[in-house]
Amino acid sequence: MSTSEGAPSAPSMGRRLVAEFVGTAGLVAVVVGSGIAAQRLSPGDVGLQLLENSLATTLGLTVLIVVLGPVSGAHLNPVVTLAEWAMGRRTGAGLGPGGVGAFAAVQILGGVAGAVLANLMFEVPTTLATTERAGAGLLLAEVVATAGLVLVIFSLTRSGRGAWVASVVGAYIGSAYWFTSSTSFANPAVTVGRVFTDTFAGIAPASVLPFVLAQLLGGAVGVLAARFFYPAPALQPEDRLPEPAVAAQGR
Repeated sequence: MSTSEGAPSAPSMGRRLVAEFVGTAGLVAVVVGSGIAAQRLSPGDVGLQLLENSLATTLGLTVLIVVLGPVSGAHLNPVVTLAEWAMGRRTGAGLGPGGVGAFAAVQILGGVAGAVLANLMFEVPTTLATTERAGAGLLLAEVVATAGLVLVIFSLTRSGRGAWVASVVGAYIGSAYWFTSSTSFANPAVTVGRVFTDTFAGIAPASVLPFVLAQLLGGAVGVLAARFFYPAPALQPEDRLPEPAVAAQGR
């Protein structure tokens, strides 16, 4: 069905929500599954494990954005969804508050499902993680990682370079694995999902709230930076995906 001859209709909200669930589940499955594989393939070498994990995540995230971007915008991240709402609310573009809530809910559910799926594929039990990730340095790293992610996304979408989003966001997340002390979670849905695997990628429940608060702060900083550098969007119609902010991430 199309809105006009030769022009495809916009995806329904139901289809977009399914895309966000599947995409976030896929992202967490990549993060957790590659972490388990890295532990098994390179026991005793944490640096090599992180390299393997970051490379798989970089490639997997890029593919997910390319595949699902035309359906839902491939946010795969509640912070990205909130940032898209904040950037577009003055003009009424993008999701409304109800849509933001629905996107965030399915993203979080998808994150949990992705962790469980990875556990099942590698035949490890689904138990709560015991790896504590705490400290001022790690929380600052999450602010930096998330702010950078939001700035990267909107610097591209607001300057008519939407075609670059998948590759650039993937590259950013891959590098942020290494230049941030937290290894760049930068995503509340991924953070919650990783609670449900006591493996290389796990995060203990007690560490989740501080991480999420740091990510939300980072998202706000990223929005302010994007508005400063790109006060007005300069998108061409062919650069647009269903939502102005396309991409996820962070881990």
